[in-house]
Amino acid sequence: MRALSIGEIREATGGELLSGSEDVRISYISIDSRDVREETLFVPLVGEKVDAHRFLEQVIADGAKAVFTARDLTEAQHEAAAAAGTAVIRVSDTLIALQALSAWHRSRLSLPLIGVTGSVGKTTTREMIAAALSAKYRVFKTKANHNSQIGVPLTLLDIEDEEIGVIEMGISRPGEMHIISELVCPSAAVVTNIGTAHLMELGSRENIRDEKLKIQDGMQKDAYIFRNADDALLLAGALREDMISRTYGRAETADCRAENVSLVNGCAEFTANIRGERVEVKLGVPGEHQVWNALAALGVAEAYGVPLDGAASELSRFKGYRHRQQIFEHEGVLVIDDSYNASPDSMRAALSILREMKDRRRIAVLGDMKELGAEEKELHREIGAALAATEGADCVLTLGELAGELAEAFRAHCKAPYSPELGCFSEREELFEVLKEKVKPGDAVLFKASNSMKFSELADYFSGQGERGAH
Repeated sequence: MRALSIGEIREATGGELLSGSEDVRISYISIDSRDVREETLFVPLVGEKVDAHRFLEQVIADGAKAVFTARDLTEAQHEAAAAAGTAVIRVSDTLIALQALSAWHRSRLSLPLIGVTGSVGKTTTREMIAAALSAKYRVFKTKANHNSQIGVPLTLLDIEDEEIGVIEMGISRPGEMHIISELVCPSAAVVTNIGTAHLMELGSRENIRDEKLKIQDGMQKDAYIFRNADDALLLAGALREDMISRTYGRAETADCRAENVSLVNGCAEFTANIRGERVEVKLGVPGEHQVWNALAALGVAEAYGVPLDGAASELSRFKGYRHRQQIFEHEGVLVIDDSYNASPDSMRAALSILREMKDRRRIAVLGDMKELGAEEKELHREIGAALAATEGADCVLTLGELAGELAEAFRAHCKAPYSPELGCFSEREELFEVLKEKVKPGDAVLFKASNSMKFSELADYFSGQGERGAH
């Protein structure tokens, strides 16, 4: 991030400087008490379980140059700050202060920012857009999964001298998208689809759509908004009259559409027709659903004047993002690592990749999909029934109570002569031991579950990316 003085930070947040000098400069912001570097401002957030104000004395001792506080300091904290010369800025709410600081920083930036939201595919689409834009620009992009009302402010504060940026914008409850859109002020937005992720908090797919479309709240007049043309629910949502609407997908009516799609070794090759200009595209990430992500990227690239042949070339070099539909071959085993998270839509997409591995024994290792609300059991059963109907796996191993519902539906819908192996587990260690015995060279193994199931450790083991994999 660009270095900021304590005076600038105090001005941006409306805070009160309790101690320290306004001339001290900050070049790093941390919300983790274990992550204190040179010139760090520590922001103690107040969560449901932990109030990080209790770590103020520790971060001061570790060298933090400045701290926010929304609490009265203890005598020990006062003494520690005075002794270290640490700037202490009193604010009414530390999260709101962090957001205010990022808004102040954003107001001083002139680069266009493209916001990416949707139920499934945000991160891959973000990465593809950044790759396509890199054919012409120096591109900033969200790191890791910093896409929330905490992560987005930290992301914005990292922007330095790039020419264009791609910001992932996620929500889990009502009101969040308005907050982060007002911070980002996107020049363009991409909405990938409307699924069932966060159904528990938002109540219905219509509510999810309406919340996602609040990405428009911080957008200026004549900003671009790209929507998936094959998602009828998304297209039925309300757009501001002053938006420039663009669509992408397989539909004939899409502004950016795919023609002549084929799969080569699981990766899509197609002709992209971007508002009448055609370019050949060969993707390096598996799955036909990646066509939609690539079309969004090419649509954005065209809107910002990037030559399509250059954008397509950069897309061909993109090989995926860690734990999101990455394919590895290790000791003769093909590992499909899609372990970062799971929803019904992304589960179907991952299983479609496995289904195409017809020259191998296909093993689906599936875990619970979380945060699906009252329909969670039925949504798991639907996946199980669909997997049986497509005969897309030769062996299905599940972990967790909800994944057990998937397994039961799978068993009930398998019709002779289709007779796959099926195993259900309640302990990850037991599943790991069975996998070590069962997986053989020549197999294709898919790992897919919500992040809390920790399937990434299993995937790392079998792909050779980790030492053991199940801890």
